[in-house]
Amino acid sequence: MLMGARVEHVDGALEVAVSRKGSRLAGLLRRSPFSAITFGHVIIGVNRAELARLRSHEQQHVRQYELWGPLFFIAYPASSLAQWVRGRHPYWHNRFEVQARANSSDLRDEA
Repeated sequence: MLMGARVEHVDGALEVAVSRKGSRLAGLLRRSPFSAITFGHVIIGVNRAELARLRSHEQQHVRQYELWGPLFFIAYPASSLAQWVRGRHPYWHNRFEVQARANSSDLRDEA
């Protein structure tokens, strides 16, 4: 919040919208390959509009974290590594991303 982010509690998760263009955090997030990322019950997005657009998908990751607990932070990258070793795309074929896309209303057709 000190860097210009807006924080809101939505559907059991804390959503952080990094909207201040001049902030270092905003610049870092904008250079990343994603518009939002979930860490447990915290969803960080580049701005409020992207958080709204991706809410259903990111909420699926919150549910995955609730199911897996701290092991989620090991299982997610392990799934990406397994896909990469198989010659598949580590993000698009990650089992957690596939499941999140299948169960969310916002990104179902983007795969």
